Amino acid sequence: MTLKLADMAEEQNGGRMEAIHQALLRRIEQGEIAASGRLPAERLLCEHYATHRVTMHEVLLRLEAEGRIYREGRRGWFVSPPRFRYDPLGRGHFERSVREQGRQPHTQLLDATMVEPPPLVRHMMQWPEGAPMLRIRRLRSIDRRPVLYVEHYLDAERLPGLLQHDLSVSLTELYRAVYGLTYGYLRFNITPAALPAEAAQPLRAARGSPALLIARLNHARDGVTRDCDLEYWRHDAVLVEVESREMPL
Repeated sequence: MTLKLADMAEEQNGGRMEAIHQALLRRIEQGEIAASGRLPAERLLCEHYATHRVTMHEVLLRLEAEGRIYREGRRGWFVSPPRFRYDPLGRGHFERSVREQGRQPHTQLLDATMVEPPPLVRHMMQWPEGAPMLRIRRLRSIDRRPVLYVEHYLDAERLPGLLQHDLSVSLTELYRAVYGLTYGYLRFNITPAALPAEAAQPLRAARGSPALLIARLNHARDGVTRDCDLEYWRHDAVLVEVESREMPL
């Protein structure tokens, strides 16, 4: 059926879009479509709700922005699982934190190579321009779903022989067990971001998709060793939750 632009605009600006949004939201909240379950194809949703493709796509984009559904390339739309509660002050114990929340973690090493760090890392590390650093890229998943792409930047001279070890384990524990290093204090910046191409591909997301960028500078207790992490989280997969206990006066 050929649609008039005026009719499409009227539907988009009227209450029909809100009604479809609420109907899909109810199906998700009532468990009719389970967490990580795939939604019907957009064509079938259009037929079910007797609406136009443009309208349905806008509804799906709104649910994605709300963190209720997510896309995985050409595989379609899926219901977002419960968010992982992430405390940046937790010193990077990703796998332990995931298991404590009753879920299954997995870490995949993508590569480790010497590179010139990006401006953000160079600024946070106060690193000389043009000087290379060791970059370790990893992909972290929860219940088999990729949710976090992370780049670790560090001075390779401070950790000799690091590349001989299994870099898919907790780097925090590796530094402690092998080099006797523990973190003293840290500083982190949290900003909304768009996924760059190098993060989007392993996360099975479109380049430019919304993400949460956590840039963290870690200082070891030796007063010298530092490293910097750039964490790109799928925006619907994480809830930043910082617990601060009241200190005695």
